[in-house]
Amino acid sequence: MLEDGQPGATEPGRGQSDEVGLFMAECSARRVLVGALSALILVAGCGGGNREVPLESRSAQSIYTQAEYELEENRDPEEAARLFGEVERLYPYSDWAKRALIMQAFAYHRDRDYENSRATAQRYIDFFPADEDAAYAQYLLALSYYDQIDLVGRDQGLTFQALQALRTVIERYPDSEYAKSAILKFDLAFDHLAAKEMEIGRYYHKRGHFSAAINRFRVVVEDFQTTTHTAEALFRLVEAYLSLGLDDEAQTAGAILGHNFQSTEWYADAFDLLKGRGLAPEARGTSWLRTVYRQMIKGQWL
Repeated sequence: MLEDGQPGATEPGRGQSDEVGLFMAECSARRVLVGALSALILVAGCGGGNREVPLESRSAQSIYTQAEYELEENRDPEEAARLFGEVERLYPYSDWAKRALIMQAFAYHRDRDYENSRATAQRYIDFFPADEDAAYAQYLLALSYYDQIDLVGRDQGLTFQALQALRTVIERYPDSEYAKSAILKFDLAFDHLAAKEMEIGRYYHKRGHFSAAINRFRVVVEDFQTTTHTAEALFRLVEAYLSLGLDDEAQTAGAILGHNFQSTEWYADAFDLLKGRGLAPEARGTSWLRTVYRQMIKGQWL
């Protein structure tokens, strides 16, 4: 995923997020004696050579520091994750183990091992639900789904899971620094689902399966009204209903489009289509669109 603020950054599922790097920067402030890492790792061996000190003989701080070094200097997140795991294994009740657990989840995420990242983040939440880094663990868990969101044409199961996990961040940690980013990503993932419905609807529409296309466009209008795809969905409904000879529905879709998206090309094209049939965008009939019109335009919900 492109970094926030860069062109194309609103497209989910293309890489890792800025907030992960931000968290790493915060954690780097906790590092101790990184410059002395080599002295902690290597000792003189027999015959004057060097050998690595067995992990079991080293302190939690020494192993943790080497893990950070592998992550940042050697760019080896897989090895870093292994070493962070060793801190927890060898010193399970220490403060270093708690730090290592959240950093292991981060290292897995950087290595794009999303399944292990998610599992590790969940363990952190289970063990330390009231800790200050629990919000980040939940956010990282959500990212493990979000950063896997693929092209629109693929199965969207991960998108639903990302939405659920992001909602948890927003609701459980509303005052955390990650809530704002979670809201943004929630909106992007929500838009992604609408795009999927539109793609399928267009597929049916091009092949003349207008009833099937209408069902997809209806989902966008009813369930994804806040996304960027609503205007096109209404226009496609005008097209599809006109193709079926359902003028009342087409006119009502045009009326909703005109009220909410009058300055768009979608409304201009819909207006021309209706005008070409001697029709006008106005609410008519008793279809589901008339209900949407009453609710969206008139504010009448009963």
